[in-house]
Order: sequence, then C-alpha cells, then structure tokens
Amino acid sequence: MSDTKTNIGNPASDAKVAHLGFLRQISLVSRAIASSPVGKNLLILMAIILIIIIATAYGQIRLNRWNKPFFDALSRRDLRDFLYELGVFFVIAGFLLALNVTQRWLAETLQVKLREALVRSLLKDWLFPRRAFWLANSGAMGVNPDQRMTEDARKLCELSADLGIGLVQASILFGTFAGVLWGLSSDFALHIAGVDYAIPGFMLWAAIIYASAGSLLSYWVGHGLINRNAERYAREANLRFSLVRVNEHVDDISLASGEEDERHRIEGHLVDVLRATRRIVWGHTNLTWVTSGFGWITIVAPTLVAAPLYFTGKVSFGGLMMAAGAFTQAQSSLRWFIDNFSVIADWRATLLRVASFRHAVITTHEPRGFENRIVYAQGEPGTIKMENLESLSSAHADRLRESEAVVEAGARVLILGAPGTGKTQLFRAMAGLWPWGTGSITRPRGEQIFYLPRGTPYLPRGTLREVLAYPLKANSFDAEAFTRALFRLGLERLAPLLDQTRRWDRELSQDEQLCLVFARMLIQRPQWVLIDGTLGSLDDDVLALVIDVFTNELERTAIIHIGGPGEAHALFSRTLHLIKAPRAAVP
Repeated sequence: MSDTKTNIGNPASDAKVAHLGFLRQISLVSRAIASSPVGKNLLILMAIILIIIIATAYGQIRLNRWNKPFFDALSRRDLRDFLYELGVFFVIAGFLLALNVTQRWLAETLQVKLREALVRSLLKDWLFPRRAFWLANSGAMGVNPDQRMTEDARKLCELSADLGIGLVQASILFGTFAGVLWGLSSDFALHIAGVDYAIPGFMLWAAIIYASAGSLLSYWVGHGLINRNAERYAREANLRFSLVRVNEHVDDISLASGEEDERHRIEGHLVDVLRATRRIVWGHTNLTWVTSGFGWITIVAPTLVAAPLYFTGKVSFGGLMMAAGAFTQAQSSLRWFIDNFSVIADWRATLLRVASFRHAVITTHEPRGFENRIVYAQGEPGTIKMENLESLSSAHADRLRESEAVVEAGARVLILGAPGTGKTQLFRAMAGLWPWGTGSITRPRGEQIFYLPRGTPYLPRGTLREVLAYPLKANSFDAEAFTRALFRLGLERLAPLLDQTRRWDRELSQDEQLCLVFARMLIQRPQWVLIDGTLGSLDDDVLALVIDVFTNELERTAIIHIGGPGEAHALFSRTLHLIKAPRAAVP
C-alpha cells in the first residue's frame, strides 16, 4: 500500500481558507447553520438562554447586596439579623441553583441542535450532485470529509455553545457589576502628601486594568496554540485514516504479509500526533504560568482594592465585603478571556477546519486546469448521440474514432479501447463526471441511465432489499420482484435475508456483489446501462447468466460497454473504437 501521509490532513490545506479572515470563517459556519431547517429553533433556544442569563445576573446582584447586611450583622454579633440574612441567602441560592441547572440543560441542548444544524447543512452541500466527486478529486480536502463532519463539527458546536454562553454571561455580569463598583467608589480620592486626588470609580478602573493586563499577557503567551491545535487535528486525521484504510484492506495486507510494513507506517503517523501533542503540552504549560498566577493574586486582589474604602470609613465591614464581591464578579467577567484562552485556541482551530471544509465544498464545482469542455445536452428519448467526442486529462487524451455515433434504444454497443487509452476516463465523461475535452454528448430526456463503474460495486449499508432498490425506495417495487431477481441471478441463498442489515461488501464475493448489481438492474429495468469493463471481470458461468438476463428479461435495455478486445462477444451487435488522440496529453 502506498503511503497516504503526504496526501491527507496537511495543515496547509486548511491554511488556504485562513486568508479569508476570522470573520469570514465565522460567516461560512454561521450561514451553514442558519440555512438548516433547525435554524429557527436555534434562535428560540438562544433567546430563552439569554433570558436565563439575565435572570441569573439579577440573582447575583441580589446575592452581592446580601453581603452588606449579613456581614454587618456578623460584625455586630446580632444573632437575629444573622439568622434572617442566612434564610435570605438560601432563598437566593435556591433561585440561582434552579437557574444554573436550567442553563446547563439548555446549553447542552444548544450543542446538540447546533451540531444537527451544522452537519445537516454540510451533508447537503457535500452530497450535492457531483460535488463530492469533484471534492474527492481536488486534493487533500476531499480525502477525509468524515473527520470534518463528525469530530470537528461536534467539537466546534460544543465549544461554540459553551464559549458563546460564557461570553454573553460575562458581558452581562460585567455591565451589571460595573455600575455597583462605580457607585461604591464614585467619590473616592487618593490622599498623597496632603493633596487629595479624585479618582471617580477607581474600583471599576482597577478591575479593567487588572483583567486587561492578564488578557494581553495570556494572548502573548498562548496565541500559538491555535496553529498547534490545528496541526494536531490534521495529524490525528492522518492516523485515523491510516487505521481505517488498513481495516478496509486487511485481506490484501494479510495475504501479502504486510502487517509489519503497515505497522511502521501507522507508527509514523502516531509519532506525528505525539510530536504535535507535545507542542500543545508546552503551550498549555506556559499559559498556566499566567492563568494560575492571576488566579492566586485574585484571592487577595478584591480585598486590597476595596480596602481604601474601608480604611477611609466610606464603607462598613459589610460594605467592604460587598465591594470585594462586586470587584470579584466584575474582574471575573473581564478575566473570561484569560480563563478560556486555551479553549478559545482549540475553538479557533476547529473553526478553521470546519470553515475550510465548507469553503471547499461550496466553491469546488469542478476541477480546474482544462479550457475545453464537452457539451452535454438533453435530446429526444430513445437515443444517445456522441459527436467528435474526445476526453482529456493530465494522463490521457483519447477520442472516439467514429466522428458521429448514434445509439438507439435497445442497442448493444461495445466501445473497444485500444491499449493505453483511458477507458474509465471515457466512462466518467459519458456519465457527466469528467467534462473536459471536446465534442458533445446528447442524452435521452427523462430516461434512466444505470451506471456500473469498474471494480467492486458500492453496496450501501442497509437491508438487502434496500441494497437492491438503491438509490430508489424499496417500497417502489413489488415485494416478489426482489426474490425473483435473486433467484434469476443465482443468489437464491440470499432470499431469506432480504430484510437483514449486514456488511454485504464483506460477506459476499466480488462475483456475488456484481450479481447483486445485475439483480438491481433486473428489478429497476432501466432504459440504458453504461458499463465500464465489468463484464470482462466475471467468471464464465456468471457472465453467461448475465448475458441470458440481458437477452431475455432486459432485451429492451440498451447497453454501452467500455472494454478491451477480450470482451467482444456475441452480446454486442456494434463496436465503436476508443483511440489515442493525436495531440499530446494535457500536462
């Protein structure tokens, strides 16, 4: 197996969207969430959370005011007032407890709803017709979209909800307690050398300066965590992809005795993950010097700042505790950035990954690099027409030798590819997946074309009945049709399993999987079938059975098969020729 390390999870692929700026990244994700059907419910949920936060702020204001009479009663040794204020405390605390529990439930509900909205929107964009194919062929971004839409989206939604609610709560609390601090120290004056220097609201300014210094220091020490987290997520994606790939190809690896080689490859990815994680560990360690240092100072800072009011006789002991409590609430709100910087860095990294994925999804319509394009048109039913058809890629430049080829309904046509020609590329061009080249393809309006690509067919996870009906609904067909199709294709042993869900791609041989696809054709009875070399891979007895089905039940179905000389058998009544184009391949 080839090493995929250079192809996936490269942080540089995420950096392509970083030039859009932070606000553009926010816009990309926000519009994805807003466009989801869940968007309106989210607005209602956020409005309820805002009301709870405001109610909590009111309760905390009441709790702060409670400090003065409580500690004044304590200083007077007034047992009656002390017990009364203690009862008031339990009422306020019970109110705040109920609000905190409700807010926690609403916050986690918001996380779930945000994830539902974001993933639904990303899935819709990604699985827009042909877009997943373009993305998969556009580079590293399309290799592991599962990581972006599962782990990254989940983490982004959880962090966004927690940080968003925390920021709103901190802002409301600061606005509330800023007024308290200003009122307590509005007439404060500092007496130095016999001169009074008025500092209106000095407690408020002290809280702002104290928190601002910590925020700036936190950013200076920890801003590198954003890129370090993004790199770690990219390396984790590499490791996960390698493990999944080994699991998907474990048969080939075991037969080749390649376990040791694969272990070394995976260990290489593990080393990258550990190296990136160690860089984050050092970043968190350095940041802890700031956050913990300010945390310890905060134990005495509120009392130190409020002490001048107490010693000048402007407030009682209860007033001192009230002022210290208000200072603690205000600077704690301003310290939100310090306390959450490592989480913010993690959030920025996941935002970058999800935003870069959505940017790639909504901007990747078709691969670039080719000037000429095949013209696709809808024509009359019963006819496929190809004129001067030539397909181009970086590896191939091939054309149909026949300048005009008209395939009528029910025809059986073999497109014979010369050695070295891009047969799969022609198949993709005829299917509309690869439009680069010249000429035109006119397809029948309103008629179903069944495409069967080369290699092991795709069997979706689901019941066998759903596999046979794919991509249509199983209830679109007569229930007996499934059983008849299985018996006709020699798969009668699977008839009792029609309503069971299994990993059919693991339980069935390649010939049996292909027979399932031909059984699907028998059930759906498409007007057209386009096949990329599959008939040549079938065993003789299976091929004979398939030809018999096409000759009898599907005699009205037109077949266009792209293959080599060994596949020219009696099923086909006409042959077209794919040859190398005289021009050089496009670089």
